[in-house]
Amino acid sequence: MRTSVPAAVAALALGLPVLFLDAAPAQAASIFVESNPSTAPAGDEITLRASCTDNLAPATVTGGPFGTVTVHPQYGFLTATARIPTTTKVGDYQLKLTCPDEKTATATLHVVARVEPSQGPATGGGGTAPGRSAPILIGGGLTAIVAGLTLAIFSVLRRRRFG
Repeated sequence: MRTSVPAAVAALALGLPVLFLDAAPAQAASIFVESNPSTAPAGDEITLRASCTDNLAPATVTGGPFGTVTVHPQYGFLTATARIPTTTKVGDYQLKLTCPDEKTATATLHVVARVEPSQGPATGGGGTAPGRSAPILIGGGLTAIVAGLTLAIFSVLRRRRFG
């Protein structure tokens, strides 16, 4: 017997129990594997995150430049950390998750060339950098502060004398 949504709402409004006999079964957890980041240079460390039907038992991730890695249960997922060897060639590598129940999932790891900058970024002319103009700016600032304090003191003394 199937209970319709309007009938269930009416029953709940009257305080009557509602029985759903043919409810859909719960969906199984999705099976996946991913690397974070999915694009990394050789020599970097990546994090593997996976999910099997049951995330209570370790599984294995094979392929890629690092061989076989065991992912362990942590916070509801299967996780591990792996370092891409520095000798890894640039390219795309297939990662394959094998769950304890023999179900599998795949992902792709993109290994790119490591690029080191030869110099810092071009950010302008350096007008705020200390140099020949720094002592003049500091001296001018201190002169302005002293002049302001002197005027404030004379103003207070003049008010007292005439006030």
